Amino acid sequence: MAEIVRMPKMSDTMTEGVIAKWHKKVGDAVKSGELMAEIETDKATMDYESFNTGTVLYLGAKEGEPVQINGVLAIVGNKGEDYSALLGGAQSAATTGGAKAEAPKQEAKIEVNAAAIDTSGIKAEIALMPKMSDTMTEGVIATWHKKVGDPVKSGELLAEIETDKATMDYESYNTGTLLYIGANAKEAVKINGVLAIIGEKNADWQTLLKAHQQKSSGGATTVAASAPTVVAATPAVSNGASDASSNGRTKASPLAKKIAKDLGYDISKITGTGEHGRVTKHDVESYKPAAVQSTTSTSAKSSAPVVLPQVVGKESFEEIAVSQMRKTIAKRLAESKFSAPHFYLTMEINMDKAIEARKSMNEIAPVKISFNDMVIKAAAAALRQNPDVNVSWLGDKMRKNHHIHIGVAVAVKDGLLVPVIRFADNKSLSHIALEVKDLAQKAHDKKLQPSDWEGSTFTISNLGMFGIEDFTAIINPPDACILAVGGIKETAIVKNGQLVVGNVMKVTMSCDHRAVDGAVGAAFLKTLKGLLEDPVRILI
Repeated sequence: MAEIVRMPKMSDTMTEGVIAKWHKKVGDAVKSGELMAEIETDKATMDYESFNTGTVLYLGAKEGEPVQINGVLAIVGNKGEDYSALLGGAQSAATTGGAKAEAPKQEAKIEVNAAAIDTSGIKAEIALMPKMSDTMTEGVIATWHKKVGDPVKSGELLAEIETDKATMDYESYNTGTLLYIGANAKEAVKINGVLAIIGEKNADWQTLLKAHQQKSSGGATTVAASAPTVVAATPAVSNGASDASSNGRTKASPLAKKIAKDLGYDISKITGTGEHGRVTKHDVESYKPAAVQSTTSTSAKSSAPVVLPQVVGKESFEEIAVSQMRKTIAKRLAESKFSAPHFYLTMEINMDKAIEARKSMNEIAPVKISFNDMVIKAAAAALRQNPDVNVSWLGDKMRKNHHIHIGVAVAVKDGLLVPVIRFADNKSLSHIALEVKDLAQKAHDKKLQPSDWEGSTFTISNLGMFGIEDFTAIINPPDACILAVGGIKETAIVKNGQLVVGNVMKVTMSCDHRAVDGAVGAAFLKTLKGLLEDPVRILI
């Protein structure tokens, strides 16, 4: 007997799950305990194992699409079993609370219209643009690794896709011939848009594409009779330097990158002889850096008057396409700045004892502890004592977070990423130091996963290492506050009525006045100041 499989609640804050990958398709047999799908929650991508045994009769969403908690994930039953009444009842209950509804009839009609084009005999499948991050709306094709007519195997690298967070490899789930490409390199494809079609060499992909377009539009639009243009994306040919994708990433093996780094070589200057211009170990070892030539000139002493030469210049510029990451940063920060009423609280903190404590701790610590690590730990402890700052503004309601997840702003080539130190108040300084270094490296290498950057409750942005004394930062929504940390400066301070030399660090907290009041923010900074001026207290 057929049964509905519903989307489970896999985390405390989860409201929906995105289908990252289906391991079963309609018609496949599935056993209890067998891996059925990978589901992306707000915290991580998790395996979903079936509780049912039978045949997959229906899938409630495509890969990249969300399903609400308790929404229909799939239907499993006997092969050939009629599940329409079961599905209709589930949809009716979801939309009307159990009352009769006409929606299922309408959906059935749409299915009939979409089925007007028979694709049952076409041995090819459409690959859709997956949702690779929680804020992604489209993906830009950075590089195609295959062109039309090339054979493709399941698990083989098909393309590199630039999202708003990172450039990620897209591996094919299909085996066959690449029949159609939905966009050229450097062009965007919407989520669930047609990325490619893969199948048998002579498969009628034009009809398959028409059927997909008709189904996507609900059968309401007329599909042009002419076949879509086949876009053949040919990888760029190496011309003296290694092949790179649109985001400037050099294709090289991890060993080649390590050797180049150890030898002090700029790997982007090395010609790659591997597949698609990939730099190999041999390329790095054979590379001969060009000698730096310098010329000096001397001028004879002359008593003649100085005559300024005529300077002839040419105005020039270039327009650079905005990356997906930069687009998202612009959108999110503009929304934050112009929708959240910011106010700012600045405080000076004497770091003399923190400097002494750090020096002492680093003599025995397994990993080098930075001042930023100490600020993270102190901020987490201060949030535990001032929970009204650890909140999130959600529009019609406010969330008071009982957990403390500190977002740490990391500057990368194309913008800014904010990986998260989870449960920071429960971690030691050494633990925080190691985790920050690991996440920062992942951010620079564009290897962060959604679980690394989602879920912050408070954010810290530190520009002190760049010599910045103080600054203000824009709130990272939905957090209500962000702490901007400046550098430690040696300056004159008054201590016990005497003018002495001290080390001072300025911090400025930006607060969303809808969620946090001035007195609440001031109390938090007072606690933070006390912890950093007597850092033994953060270890208790």
